[in-house]
Formats: sequence, structure tokens, C-alpha cells
Amino acid sequence: MSENNISTVRQHLLDTLADLRNRDNPMEVDRARAVADVARVLVDSAKVEVDFIKASGASGGSDFLQPDQVTPATPATGLPPGITGIRRHTLK
Repeated sequence: MSENNISTVRQHLLDTLADLRNRDNPMEVDRARAVADVARVLVDSAKVEVDFIKASGASGGSDFLQPDQVTPATPATGLPPGITGIRRHTLK
């Protein structure tokens, strides 16, 4: 799995937030804005990747959009452990 994935982006954004909140040595706002802009572009490109996967019917997945931890489905229900069912709600 690639080291650069959505979890990496999330961690960098959280680190940037912590640096902005540091009262002793805060990050410059312009630099934080640049980090957020780059992250936004990465997330937008991931959305395009997901749309492509859906449109093409590809089943290979994505190197960028990897779950932090794969939770196997329960064989009996096909749902992750702890999830017993899915209820669909509709507005009336």
C-alpha cells in the first residue's frame, strides 16, 4: 500500500491545525491556507477517481483511497462485525 493516501492527507491537516493553534509559535495563516488548498485538490482528484471506478465498473480499488484497517465482513450477514442490519428510511 502506498504511504501517501487519504489517511496521510488527514494527518497533515490535523498537524496543520495543531500548528495554527500553537500559541508560542503559530503557523502562518497563508501557509496553512496553502496546505488546505493542496489537500482540497487531492480530495477532488480522489472524487474523480471514485467516479471513474464507478463508471468503468473497475474492481481494483484505489491506492489513494485505502481504509486504515480492513474489517472482514461477517459470513452470515455480509456486514462488518457489530452491524446487525441496515434500515432504509424514506421521507413521507
